[in-house]
Amino acid sequence: MTWMRGITCQLQQWRAARTQWKADMAEFKVAQKEARRRGEHPEHPGPPPTGFSLLPWLLMGMGSFSNLLQGKTSNPWIGGLGLFAFNSLYIYVVFRSFVKEKRRAVSTLVALVVMGLITCGLALGYGGSWLYFFPLLGLATGAVVRGPRLGQIGLALTALAAAVSVYQAGWDAINVAYGTFLSTMVTAAILSLSEAVRELRAAREELARRAVAEERLRFSRDLHDLLGHTLSVIVVKSEAARRLAPRDMEAALGQITDIEAVGRQALTEIREAVTGYREGSLATELDRARSALSAADIDPVVRQSGPPLTPGTEALLGWVVREAVTNVVRHSGATRCEITLDGVLDRVRLTVADDGPGTGDSPVTSPAEGIGGTGLKGLTERLAVAGGSLRAGPSPRGGFTVTAELPVEAADLTPSVVTTAGATAPREP
Repeated sequence: MTWMRGITCQLQQWRAARTQWKADMAEFKVAQKEARRRGEHPEHPGPPPTGFSLLPWLLMGMGSFSNLLQGKTSNPWIGGLGLFAFNSLYIYVVFRSFVKEKRRAVSTLVALVVMGLITCGLALGYGGSWLYFFPLLGLATGAVVRGPRLGQIGLALTALAAAVSVYQAGWDAINVAYGTFLSTMVTAAILSLSEAVRELRAAREELARRAVAEERLRFSRDLHDLLGHTLSVIVVKSEAARRLAPRDMEAALGQITDIEAVGRQALTEIREAVTGYREGSLATELDRARSALSAADIDPVVRQSGPPLTPGTEALLGWVVREAVTNVVRHSGATRCEITLDGVLDRVRLTVADDGPGTGDSPVTSPAEGIGGTGLKGLTERLAVAGGSLRAGPSPRGGFTVTAELPVEAADLTPSVVTTAGATAPREP
């Protein structure tokens, strides 16, 4: 009854593998038809290989089966049981060899060892066509053993096949030994190459997917930072123009002119962001910050000191100024905003602090890294990539403070000049 259960289990595995193979083939054909319909060259490498691709090689054992039927084999029951056991183990091993986890399982390796013992027993007992089970054993071994140990195992199996064949067939054993070595190495090479191609294709698709996701993230950050700041400035200046129009039309027209300039600049920046070539400027952002704060009746104070900054560092700090000032204008209700830039030889710190009762980009109760607002989240990620950090939260003296730190290249410190009421300190070359 045990061997009946074994046969039933083997048939169930065979049916499951056949069903999966049919599903893979159907998916492959659908992909091919779809590619041809679009007029494209299909790049799909086809359905993954399965154990069915190695089953035809069992025909090498037809000679032994023929000897059993013709009564040319002594002890035919032993030979028949050995043939059945070998074929069953071969099917079991080759179907498991195409799944990496199953290929490395102990049960697969044990089945391969038992196959080797059965092959040696049949070859020593009968010789002749029974020797050709060694190339079949080599094929199963090559399908299972792929890696640095393949060479050693392949040579050991070839030596075993040669020794047994010499004992039974003399110098004709060279054909069996050569067939064993060739089937082992070629099978392992072909299957390893096929697996590597599929893994590389999967890796390429994953990299393409991540590149698309990164580009979407970049674009969403730029769009948020650009439009958030620009629309805030336009709203503030529009309110200022509305208030000034009844009593000072010239000043109102000045605000409207600023709105036009901001809108044109925003169009340019959006085009640059779409093409991926936008590079921020800290000096430009500071000028815009003073203009936006003044239009919102917030007194701007800018302090600068420290070493000269690289364009990349200036661009990142420009984004921080833009987002922090936008939050001050939108949410703070402040009357004063201080922007302080200072640094030493290896780090630069930018602080934007206001004296308003608002909470900035997101409601937080204490300074924290990577706080919750969309803009500050994006800035946290930008600075983290460059080795920097972003902290934001209520100030002990009141108001809200955003602090960004970045590493910079070593340079001599320039004298610090403190200015107020929107004047920016000149920086020495």
